[in-house]
Amino acid sequence: MELLYSITVGTLTACSVFLILRGRSFPIVIGITMLSYAVNLFLFSTGRLVINELPLIGQSQTPTDPLPQALVLTAIVIGFAMTAYSIILAVRVRGEIGSDEVNDPNYSASEGQRS
Repeated sequence: MELLYSITVGTLTACSVFLILRGRSFPIVIGITMLSYAVNLFLFSTGRLVINELPLIGQSQTPTDPLPQALVLTAIVIGFAMTAYSIILAVRVRGEIGSDEVNDPNYSASEGQRS
């Protein structure tokens, strides 16, 4: 169970890093979202992975910690807000510049216009 879980977290992290390093804004937003999912899964795993047990300290043979579950719930809400803000920023940049390339060679930031 732990091996499958760690492979899933590692695959999500690797895919998200690949997408973040792309040159367009939409894959970057998707990559940041995938990275937040990987971090959420990692945080959730810190509370111990047990099946059919109560998530309370001291109530079972292998007690689990409820704090990572609360952190993941908070991270989901923050991640949703961050994703919405990133998409709004990407759409605005696309509208003003006319391209969603991160390193657009035809745009000079110092001049504020396309060449």
